[in-house]
Amino acid sequence: MAAMFRTLLIANRGEIACRIARTARAMGLRTVAVYSDADARAVHAAVADRAVRIGAASARESYLNAEAILAAAKTCGADAIHPGYGFLSENAQFAEACEAAGLIFVGPPAAAIRAMGLKDRAKALMEKAGVPVVPGYHGADQSDATLKAQAAKIGYPVLIKAAAGGGGKGMRLVERAADFAAALEGARREAKSAFGNDHVLIEKFVACPRHIEVQVFADSRGNAVHLLERDCSLQRRHQKVIEEAPAPGMSEDMRMHLGAVAVKAACAVSYVGAGTVEFIADASDGLRADRIWFMEMNTRLQVEHPVTEAITGFDLVEWQLRVAAGEALPKRQDEIRARGHAVEARLYAEDPHGFLPSTGTLERLVLPHGVRVDTGVREGDAVTMFYDPMIAKLIAHGTTRKGAVAKLADALTKVEIAGVRTNNAFLIRALRHPEFVAGGTDTGFVARRLSELVPEQTVPPEHVLAAAAQLLVREHGAPDGDDPWGKADSFRLAGKARRIVEFVADGKRLTASPEASGAHAMQLVNGDIAVMEGGETFVLRPHDPLHDAEEEGADVERIVAPMPGKVIQVAVKAGQSVRRGEPLVVLEAMKMEHTLSAPHDATVEAVDVVLGDQITEGAVLVRFAGEAS
Repeated sequence: MAAMFRTLLIANRGEIACRIARTARAMGLRTVAVYSDADARAVHAAVADRAVRIGAASARESYLNAEAILAAAKTCGADAIHPGYGFLSENAQFAEACEAAGLIFVGPPAAAIRAMGLKDRAKALMEKAGVPVVPGYHGADQSDATLKAQAAKIGYPVLIKAAAGGGGKGMRLVERAADFAAALEGARREAKSAFGNDHVLIEKFVACPRHIEVQVFADSRGNAVHLLERDCSLQRRHQKVIEEAPAPGMSEDMRMHLGAVAVKAACAVSYVGAGTVEFIADASDGLRADRIWFMEMNTRLQVEHPVTEAITGFDLVEWQLRVAAGEALPKRQDEIRARGHAVEARLYAEDPHGFLPSTGTLERLVLPHGVRVDTGVREGDAVTMFYDPMIAKLIAHGTTRKGAVAKLADALTKVEIAGVRTNNAFLIRALRHPEFVAGGTDTGFVARRLSELVPEQTVPPEHVLAAAAQLLVREHGAPDGDDPWGKADSFRLAGKARRIVEFVADGKRLTASPEASGAHAMQLVNGDIAVMEGGETFVLRPHDPLHDAEEEGADVERIVAPMPGKVIQVAVKAGQSVRRGEPLVVLEAMKMEHTLSAPHDATVEAVDVVLGDQITEGAVLVRFAGEAS
């Protein structure tokens, strides 16, 4: 390793920073972490050789603050900056600023970032290079009339997509012309907030789409290779949650064709470093070379890169560092082969009923052994509104796809999390669903199978209730003495009394007897009981008659915030009549927009928030006529 790579500053946070630090330290590099006020005690700050504060909790005041990061690099004597795979990793100005400051930017040249950073320009460039692109409009005219006319010309359904950025932000599916204007407004607003750029493009929505991407790598000596493909079709809210490599149903000829196209795309912009070329395939008749099109190129390493590492045996962060230091690629194309199959699941702090982010303290966090786990949190850490709510990535590798999928699903059943809601049970059901097990799942899988993957909340099993009751009785016991009125059980004039405990779950009153159970129960800070079994967490509240009477009907005539966030749009005012489903307030939380709508026809009594308010979970936003103030 060249001497200039003695000290590496990692301009990112969480599991990303932890993962990069692991490889850098193994290579003998000194690592420097940066942290915001919200991350002062974060894992990534603790594992680095040195940590430097760069600002307040908001990402814009810290992890997106290029000046603060460059100042930190100067303070600690860093020679190079790795931007991770988020925040500033695809910011051409930041890459140039690093170079101007005499620092090595571990990423592609600024010119390549610019060429591929805007989807509309990238598609025009790819068309010129002979790379097939998705039918659509990516022109400069951004007027409402032109965009609507182009959508009609392409033919509904269409996708509106932010020209800058990715991750599902600024994306809207529009199925009919009547919905276009509202979808365009929302896409622009979200794109402006996330990327500082509200330009959009219009794409034909592919009926049976599979999201397939190719990992590419190039060095500064003119060498370029691909490291096979990944299938990232299992998505929710246009964001990936389960990824795998290789792609199911991909023939070797198709694999080589797609890899060659991806390398061609990278070479068209004189690429250097790690990149991901993303394609959309119409899989209605299987994977065919004439039905797969270029979508975009992410000029960075991807969150899902571990599945590629698993099947190739290569450390892609090490490749990044060596290429940035001026070394040649470690392997030739003919030396890159797939070994077995790998699957990754993203474990999020979110409620799968709507996939809304969940904030709170990780009062219990147990992650399994036997699979690769990439995480940046530990038990006792807080999941805040400021950053992405991912808790961990779990990656399983096996000799066959069936074996890898089963291994990952089994590992997820051993996860125990309390304090926040998670998508863990959803991931297990998805991995075990016959359609996914058969392979070739398209991006519509979650929406199509939602009722199976996220079943309606039901009464917890009896043994779960029994475990909660046993914990409650064990922790709080019952008064001493023989007075039946003083015992916390059921009173009988004859026969043995049987202790009964009452709970409330999802608004339902439940009774249980304390009995031994294999489920693990614990009491949370707020007094609720969390019972964890088979990868699922059930939350029960001990029944309090006075509290229930007070709360009865409280939420019927009001809209409350389902999560902490920022009010970015208020669509109604006091005295206004609204129809069921009509938008009321739009919140921005964890980099995504969430629209809160009227649950029924009503008249607005009061709006308790204004544009720009930072609100907490449970805050009252809108009250309808008929509710007492």
